[in-house]
Amino acid sequence: MPRLFAIALLGALLLQLPAAAEARQDPAPVRAEIARFLDAETRSLPGEVRIQVGEFRADNQLAPCVQFETFLPGGVRPWGRISVGIRCLAPSPWSAYVPAEIKVMGLYLVTTAPLAAGQILGPADIRRESGELTAQAADVLTDPSQAVGHAAKVALAGGRPLAASHLRLSPAVVQGQPVKVISRGPGFQVANDGTALSSAADGQGAQVRLATGQVVRGTARNGGIVEITLP
Repeated sequence: MPRLFAIALLGALLLQLPAAAEARQDPAPVRAEIARFLDAETRSLPGEVRIQVGEFRADNQLAPCVQFETFLPGGVRPWGRISVGIRCLAPSPWSAYVPAEIKVMGLYLVTTAPLAAGQILGPADIRRESGELTAQAADVLTDPSQAVGHAAKVALAGGRPLAASHLRLSPAVVQGQPVKVISRGPGFQVANDGTALSSAADGQGAQVRLATGQVVRGTARNGGIVEITLP
C-alpha cells in the first residue's frame, strides 16, 4: 500500500508540472519593460548611452503579469551597475529586482599638466578625452566651462580625470531647493516645478522630484534651473 500511494502521489505531481511551468512569468516582457524604462530615464544623459538588462530567471515561480510598474530604488540613479525594481500590478501582485548596466560613452575633462592646490585653472590646463563616463567618478566634469576660472582644492597630477570634488565650485542648485525644470525637444519647451534631490554646480547632472512625484535627471544651470533635452 505505501508503494502504491507513493506511485499515485508521483503521478499527481507529474500531472501538475506542465501547469506550473505554464504559470511562470515569461522573462522576455519583463526585460523589455525594464529596457524601455531605462531608455526613458537616460535620455537626458550626455554622450552615447548603452543599456544592458541582466537575467530574469525563467524558473521564477511568479504568476504571469499583464500590468507592470518599473522603478529605481530610492537614491539609485541610472548610472553604471544597478538593480531595477519591477512590480506586477495585475492580476497577481509580486515584485522583483533585475540587474542592469548602463554605460555612457562621451567626453570628459583631463588635466594637461600637474596642478598645484589653489591654482586657478585656465583653458590650457585641461583637455577633453573620450571614454566611458560611467567608469569615472560620479562627478567627473565634461565641459571646460565647468572648470576654467575655478581653483583646485588639492594638487593634481597631469593626465588625471577632473571631477567637481577637485575644484571649489559654487552650486547652481542645492539639495532641497525648489527648482524650475525646463524640458526641451524639437519645436517645444515645457516648464515644471520640482525639488532638487542633489546639489550640483552649473553643467553637472542633477536629480529632481517633480510635483507629480516623478524623479528626473537633467543638467543644472545657474539660477535654480535644471534642463532636460528630449529627442
